[in-house]
Amino acid sequence: MALALYRKYRPATFAEVVGQEHVTEPLRTALAAGRINHAYLFSGPRGCGKTSSARIMARSLNCAKGPTPDPCGECNSCRALAPEGPGSVDVTELDAASHGGVDDARELRDKAFYAPAESRYRVFIIDEAHMVTTQGFNALLKIVEEPPEHLIFIFATTEPDKVLTTIRSRTHHYPFRLIPPSSMRELLERNVAAEGATVEPAVYPLVIRAGGGSARDTQSVLDQLLAGAGPEGVTYPRAVALLGVTDTALIDAVIDGLANDNPAEVFGTVEKLADAGHDPRRFATDLLDRLRDLLLMRAVPDAGERGLVAAPDDELKRMAEQAEKLGPATLSRYADIVHSGLLEMRGATSPRLVLELLCARMLLPSVTEAEKALLARIERLERRPAGAPAPAGPAAGSAPATAPAPAASAVPAEAPTRFQRPSQRPAQEAPAAPARPAADEPARPARPEVSRPAAAEPPAPAAAAPAPEPSPAPAAEEAPAAGGIDAAALREKWPQLLASLRKFTGGRALEAMLTQATVAEVDGSAVTLTHKSEPLARRLSDQGNASKIAAGLSEVLGGEWQVRCVHGAAPAAAPARQAPRQQAAAPAPERSFTRPSAAAQAPAAAAPPPKPAPEAPSRPRVTTSEPDIPLPPEPTDEDDDIYSEDSSPVPPPPPPPAEEDPEQIARKLLSDHLGARPLD
Repeated sequence: MALALYRKYRPATFAEVVGQEHVTEPLRTALAAGRINHAYLFSGPRGCGKTSSARIMARSLNCAKGPTPDPCGECNSCRALAPEGPGSVDVTELDAASHGGVDDARELRDKAFYAPAESRYRVFIIDEAHMVTTQGFNALLKIVEEPPEHLIFIFATTEPDKVLTTIRSRTHHYPFRLIPPSSMRELLERNVAAEGATVEPAVYPLVIRAGGGSARDTQSVLDQLLAGAGPEGVTYPRAVALLGVTDTALIDAVIDGLANDNPAEVFGTVEKLADAGHDPRRFATDLLDRLRDLLLMRAVPDAGERGLVAAPDDELKRMAEQAEKLGPATLSRYADIVHSGLLEMRGATSPRLVLELLCARMLLPSVTEAEKALLARIERLERRPAGAPAPAGPAAGSAPATAPAPAASAVPAEAPTRFQRPSQRPAQEAPAAPARPAADEPARPARPEVSRPAAAEPPAPAAAAPAPEPSPAPAAEEAPAAGGIDAAALREKWPQLLASLRKFTGGRALEAMLTQATVAEVDGSAVTLTHKSEPLARRLSDQGNASKIAAGLSEVLGGEWQVRCVHGAAPAAAPARQAPRQQAAAPAPERSFTRPSAAAQAPAAAAPPPKPAPEAPSRPRVTTSEPDIPLPPEPTDEDDDIYSEDSSPVPPPPPPPAEEDPEQIARKLLSDHLGARPLD
């Protein structure tokens, strides 16, 4: 029976250990200096030389010329501990996978106290030390901590984290690593030369890749190829068929098809792959390795010479040409797609379908240029100032962006079509007293009073900007507010308005009330809100809340604003019924509560004759957004002349007696009329 290559060519000294110089050099130095510890821990992947190094350590300790880093190989101990030797009675090798219990640990502890028979040290090599149970480690803990002078422990494991911490802290830990491809190839070529076999150069990368950096696994693969080789030796086709790896021609065909944007070649290669019986998962893995090599070839032109890419010279030349066709961004995108496809193939019922899908994704054009254009457009939109009109929007040219907010709210006196607040009415309807600027005027007076002007004055020109020429067009066709803000645009800015109100005292309550409010109309700088709750609509219409909302609008949109809130889901009144109201001789201020719409919108013929009452105060005009529902005359309404739509002058009621509070009388009358106590 032939001896396996990994056993036949097992290293006998530290100098023969391949790819572990970071471990062997310190051990050789310690042995030469005589600084020997009582316990060692060798950890690392399988087949990287842990157990072989433990045997070399025992051989170096018990050599007749030792302890020495280079055993003589002539003494009895060296011959007994050679790779093909029978072993020594003073060196005990224990497999913890099958002897890791507490009883095995106690038996080992009892044997440890005996002195060596013929060697200098008694060495215990415990392989797969992570398989020892916690009770077994606890049984060995005391002797590992304070062993006799002749006792040395060497633990070998692939999982050092599973070794008991108290054991690991009492050892010298030497981590082993996977063997690099360059060192592995030197080892394989040396073994092949010793065997006198012939192996094609293209076979070595396949064997090294199949071994995965493990010397034992790699030598086992090479041993399998040598056992099945013919008179011509190990050929590349035989190695590809035996190892199950993907043929390089198939990978080259896929890469060329992707570079030339040829879907027929790509999917035709997948068909050939399936016909040959190759595993789609293995093909995807090999394709990802090729993409990695191409990325390195693109980044480092001399990657092949420096050993970063292991491939024959002809294949390196072909890979350099492929790397030139595909840029680094494209190669990186292909690698990401293949990597994601490999994750999707885990547990997939049809790996070929997943492979074809990832090929289709790689054939899609790159969206890098489109992404750049989209990002540039987003940056232009972000640089646009807040509230600025869109460049090509319909409202961009309807009104000048530099017009001030008060000038935009001016309405010609010849064609009034909607109800206006006193601060928004034309000059001929203004009271005799001089009007304050819009910025200083409150949104709603606290105690509204009805006053009539002494005489109408002609319209005066605007101070900030020249007044627009009178136009017969209705007010509904006028330009929106300054900056192109209309009701729809204000609704889009509504979350910003709510956020700006938080800085005011009581802003949280105001923000909560405005969450159910809706922007009904924006006329110039006047904003009409609607609220489905009548008490909250009255609260929003009072002077304090209205001024805060106007300040919030000024902060978000700029300019000066005037705000009112009505009950309902529509504007306060239709244009057809607002024209007679504009012709009244005296303006009627608004108040902070809402009356039924019938009393405010009923025609003059349906209103009862005025009934002056000495104890009743003057009542302001009520604005409402409810639909026109005719109601019967109310005998208790003593000042319906103010709510009459008739444009004829009505004498004001006499003032209340001095001994009674007018506000209490007004509240009492309103409570009797509405059947509920009004809010303050």
